[in-house]
Parts: sequence; C-alpha cells; structure tokens
Amino acid sequence: MSDAARTGLKVGAFTAACLLVSNAVGSGIFTTTGFMARDLGSPSLILWLWFVGGILALTGAMSYSELGAALPRVGGEYVYIRRAYGDLPAFLSGWTSFTMGFGAAIAAAAVSFAHYLGSLLPGIADAGVPLWAIALVLVWTLTGIHLLGVERGGSVQRWLTIAKIGGIVALVVAGIGFGEGSWSNLKTPAGAANAGIATALVSLIFVIYSYSGWNAAGYIAGEIRNPGRNLPLAMIGGTLFILGLYIAVNLFYLYALPVGALAAEPVLLVAEKASAAALGSGAAQVVVAVLCISIAGATSSMIWAGPRVYFAMAEDGALPRVMARRSRAGAPTAATLLQSVWTSALIFTGSFEQLVVYSGLALAVFAALAVGAVIVLRVREPELQRPYRVGLYPIVPLAFIATSLAIAVYTALDRPTEAGLSAITVAVGLPLYLGLARRRPAG
Repeated sequence: MSDAARTGLKVGAFTAACLLVSNAVGSGIFTTTGFMARDLGSPSLILWLWFVGGILALTGAMSYSELGAALPRVGGEYVYIRRAYGDLPAFLSGWTSFTMGFGAAIAAAAVSFAHYLGSLLPGIADAGVPLWAIALVLVWTLTGIHLLGVERGGSVQRWLTIAKIGGIVALVVAGIGFGEGSWSNLKTPAGAANAGIATALVSLIFVIYSYSGWNAAGYIAGEIRNPGRNLPLAMIGGTLFILGLYIAVNLFYLYALPVGALAAEPVLLVAEKASAAALGSGAAQVVVAVLCISIAGATSSMIWAGPRVYFAMAEDGALPRVMARRSRAGAPTAATLLQSVWTSALIFTGSFEQLVVYSGLALAVFAALAVGAVIVLRVREPELQRPYRVGLYPIVPLAFIATSLAIAVYTALDRPTEAGLSAITVAVGLPLYLGLARRRPAG
C-alpha cells in the first residue's frame, strides 16, 4: 500500500511535475552555456549537447517511472536500491543523499540565492546583512512552509514553479520576438571551434548537472495520487518539458549574441549578457529576479523531497523511529528538521562548496545502481505489478547506466582528490550503518 493510501495525502501529476521541474531548473541554465561557448566555440555543438543531456535525463526518468510506479513509497532511489541490492547499499545511498545530494545542494542553493538577492537589492548589503543570514532565512522559511504539510507545501511549490517558468518563458519570448539579435549567430563559430572529445565530455557533464533533479518526483511517489499513472506522467512529461525549455533558452542566448561574445568575460553571467544585448541593460535585473525565484523554487523542492528519504529509512529500521513520524498535516517533522539543521551547519561553515564539487561522483554511481534495479527486479521479480514499463528495454536503462558510470570513471581519473573525498564521505556511512541499522527482510 502506498504512503498516500495510508495517510490520505494526495498530490496530482501537475504538482509532482512542478516539484521535478523546480528541482531541475536552478541556476545551471543561466550560467552553463557561457562555459560551453568558451570551451566549444560551436553553436550547433552547444545545442546538440543540451539535447543529448535531455535525452540521457529522459532515460533515467523512464527507468525511475517503472520503479516508482511498481514501488509507490516515498524515498526515491533508497527504496529501489534496497529492494534490488539489500540494506547496506540502500543505507549508503540514503546517507549520501543526506550529506551531499540534499544537504550540500540546499546549502549551496541558499547561498547562491543570497548572492543574487544582494545584487538585486543592494540596500541589503549596505545595511550590513551577512549572506549567511539571508541563506538561513530562506532555508527556515521554506522549512516552516513544508512543515505545514504536503498540501500547503505542494501549493507553494506550484506557485514558485509557475512564477519561475513564467519568468523564463516571458524572457525568451520577449528576447526572440521583440529583442535585437540575429539567427545568423547560430551559423557563426568562434575561431576554429574544433573542440576534442574530452572537452565535449566535460561540457556534457555540466549539461547533465543542469538537468539533475529529473528524479525528484520519485522521492514523493508514496504521496502521489494514482502513482501508477501520475508518476510516469510527471517524470517523463516534466523531463521533456525541461528539455524543450533548455533548448529554447539556448536559442535565445545564441540569437542575442554570437558565441564569441557569450564566451567573453564574465563567462558566468551569460543570461544577463544575452538579455542586456537583446532587451537593454534593464533586462539584466529582470534575469537576476528570475534567478532568485528559480533558486528559491529549487531550494523548496529539495526541502520537500529530501526528508522523504530519511522517513523511508526510519520506516525500515535503518534510522530511529522518530524520523518516521508525520504531523497531522502529513509532514515528516523530525526528518525535515534534521535536514535543515544539517544544511544550516553547512551554511555556517562553508564546507558545502567542497561537498558539491565531489558529490557528483557518488550521486552518479547510486543513480546508476537505482536504474540497474529495473533490470535486477525484472529478472528476480517478474511477477511484480508494473503499471508502467520502460520502453525499449533494456536499451534505455543500460544507456543511462553506461553514461553515469562513464562520467564517474572520467571524474575519478580527472579529479582523484575529489573522488577520494567522495569515497570517504560514503564510507563514513559504514559505522553509522553498523550502529543504527536494524536489519529487516527486504520488501
């Protein structure tokens, strides 16, 4: 029985898709193309890599849809990995989600929000308000909202997503429809524009990072009404929407400025540069405002999704039972508070920046394991009810697994220090598992 059926908590496909879209569409789409323009120099290759990244995200979304529809519990890959491989890998997956996947990511997003809000409202900096204070206010305001329950938290998430997507779409439509630019920019490379495979792979890693969050709806599968239908609809439909949005945004960038200008310093401010060129200097401030809303929405989605992992772990006896308690409004109170306390500590110490750098390796490995559960469970549990089955099986899950592992191996070879730190962080979960986990039969 799903968590929604047990608690009476229900959200529809649209709210679940809003969670997914809001989680994925953060600051990456506003910054990544500048680095790609500098390193690749080819407009067509930039667009092609954004398309390829979207297709790879879609293979993951299709695979998670089968798992989430068949196992409609909150918790995401923790649930799938536990069912396929057992308690220890699942615990380490949950531990990685807590320390890096959500904790570090929320802290990084909150501090980014503080930076952009400070530039949008310079009076805040003039008043001497520190960035960490703004970040903490954002985290605990959103935490308080999600502690009010699934329905109220879902409502806020919907409006944040509508606002951020509306702002991005309005910017693209205004820029292409009424702004100054030229479609000839799409045919004009910068210099020789003969980037090698290694350079293209690095750019693809940036793109995949910008798509990360496509799995967010899986974390609340147990709180979705009719998950067998609505979860695949939210995950696949939401991922396709993001792919289309990202292509449209990049077309706007390339219409507004030639790739050489996008690559010029400051590289990071590609969205502001393109908007100012197409719509005038005042448009840059609009971009910053949209960025603030975008990051706030992404932060909200992670504060909602993350505690569902620790809730599921506690239900299975891997964490203290207090983490499995819900409020009357359906919020996993203790799990939500624990995550926000950890996030606050990272904001104070600043150590989250290092965590974010090396988190990608571990997260890629666990995502590959989770998608591999599609194949493991097809073999081991052919009788399992699967309201949705991934198409082009086993090509789709194998494509995702191969890509994720290739990125992990490349990252380990290129960044051995970060890879070692990532492995150490995961390994710290071993003594915690031995001390906390009370093993129970899978299923």
